[in-house]
Amino acid sequence: MKIEIRDARPEDMKEVLELIRELAVFEKEPEAVIIDENDLIQDGFGDDPAFHCFVAEAGGKIEGMALVYFRYSTWKGKTVHLEDLIVREKFRGKGLGSALYTEVIKYASRQNVKRTEWVVLNWNTEAADFYRRSGADVMEDWDTVQMDEKAMHSFLQKKGLL
Repeated sequence: MKIEIRDARPEDMKEVLELIRELAVFEKEPEAVIIDENDLIQDGFGDDPAFHCFVAEAGGKIEGMALVYFRYSTWKGKTVHLEDLIVREKFRGKGLGSALYTEVIKYASRQNVKRTEWVVLNWNTEAADFYRRSGADVMEDWDTVQMDEKAMHSFLQKKGLL
């Protein structure tokens, strides 16, 4: 099977969104995806893109993707954050994920960043083990903290800022 990794284009965003939804199902949060294809096109392409996306093609069809963006660490400086890497279930174990992962690391290296980072669910031991084997440090003593739109609104309301 021939695998091609390339930069995503606006016309790929329909399939990228399908992959994002597939990942949400895998991560047991199928209702969590609220963006649409137009959001991805608007946010990822244009004068100031919010992210960079790679797609993996097998047999001429997009079967995987990796989406990254820049962050800034007060300790390290400019970093690349890998938001999501997903391969369709029927193509897992065939090298697409590894090829996407390698492309992300190459991209980060070309960008001259000091660190590439991402989050892995603690129950996804297969992924965590893959990352460890690649030389990544899976930091088990750090917790991810998030505040959704509703919580932000509530916080600001309590502070009298809304």
